[in-house]
Amino acid sequence: MAIQLVGKMVIGQSGGPTAVINQSLVGAILSARRQSNITGILGARHGIAGIMKEDFVDLSTQSQGQLELVANTPAAALGSVRLKPGRAECEKVFEVFRKNDVRFFFYIGGNDSAETAHIIAEMAKDANYDFCTVHIPKTIDNDLKVTDHCPGFASAARFVALAFMGDDRDNYALSGIKINVVMGRSAGFLTAASALARQAEGDGPHLIYLPERVFNVASFQQDVRDVMAKYGRCVIAVSEGITDKDGNPISTSGERDSHGNIQLSGSGALGDALAALVKEAFPGQKVRVRADTFGYLQRSFPTIISPIDAKEAREVGEYAVNHAATTGTPGSVSIRRLSSKPYASECFITPLSSVAKEATQMKDEYINAAGNDVTAAWMDYIRPLVGDLPVMGRL
Repeated sequence: MAIQLVGKMVIGQSGGPTAVINQSLVGAILSARRQSNITGILGARHGIAGIMKEDFVDLSTQSQGQLELVANTPAAALGSVRLKPGRAECEKVFEVFRKNDVRFFFYIGGNDSAETAHIIAEMAKDANYDFCTVHIPKTIDNDLKVTDHCPGFASAARFVALAFMGDDRDNYALSGIKINVVMGRSAGFLTAASALARQAEGDGPHLIYLPERVFNVASFQQDVRDVMAKYGRCVIAVSEGITDKDGNPISTSGERDSHGNIQLSGSGALGDALAALVKEAFPGQKVRVRADTFGYLQRSFPTIISPIDAKEAREVGEYAVNHAATTGTPGSVSIRRLSSKPYASECFITPLSSVAKEATQMKDEYINAAGNDVTAAWMDYIRPLVGDLPVMGRL
């Protein structure tokens, strides 16, 4: 049964920033200002960490102009956090909410953020405290379950496509072998976006390797030899998360991040290792090989923003607050694709438990049989999200 809660709201941002995460923030703020039952709007500095310290900023006083400027600025305006809280931290958060008469909590983030929101929602339920938690999706990895795609992904994918487009023209001008390592620990969506760079026969990337398929060194070396024999050059897209048949990363720095995960592409180790394998594949020959790691560049790059991504990021923030204010029921906002030509979508609510913890990966139908490229089905999926790309001139 739907109930109308009355009280303050807290909103926070978590995980890796994106180019449109602030669209979701501003969409939620403006929607909250229209709700008579939301009596205060508090922004948590650095997500859960800020809530535990009661480090809040009043979000009810900024002008429309200031908020729109924030909305069009990449990265997390409130500051983000990599903290993956356990039950003890969530209990502290819940104590702060009760102390400040907070009845609504909106958390912008990925599946870990959805898990945090789910734990807090269950605590409120067990305590018989009238409360509503809604998770607002974001991630450039595009690996949240249920939703067709995630806000933040399309803009990062646009960056990747444009970067490969320019890099391919560079490689055409001065032929050689170029390797670009793209973010994606367990899901290859972002690396697969590189295929959008192709506009004519022979355009790169010529090879695409994703973490959803086992990376075989001998096959990789033969693939590169085949492309070089055909085109005299080779541009390669590689996900940072590629692994061997035993699930071991092909190369790492040996360091671990704040979540205990092995650090992958940040050090350039994978690019260097692959470059060495390529040179090994051409014994006695002098081949020009270069490797770059995109790293954080693809997350929050200004101006290279997908219009659809910005629009939908705003809409999920608005939808979250409207849903919470009118129904008082928890959940996670997801996007349903209604049509690809012309593109159309809508928001809906899915249970927090359906998004928390677990992530998704590229569908088999999106990856070719050889495991070194994508399919037409993938191009049909991603093209409408990224938008029009510049056309390259030829002589």
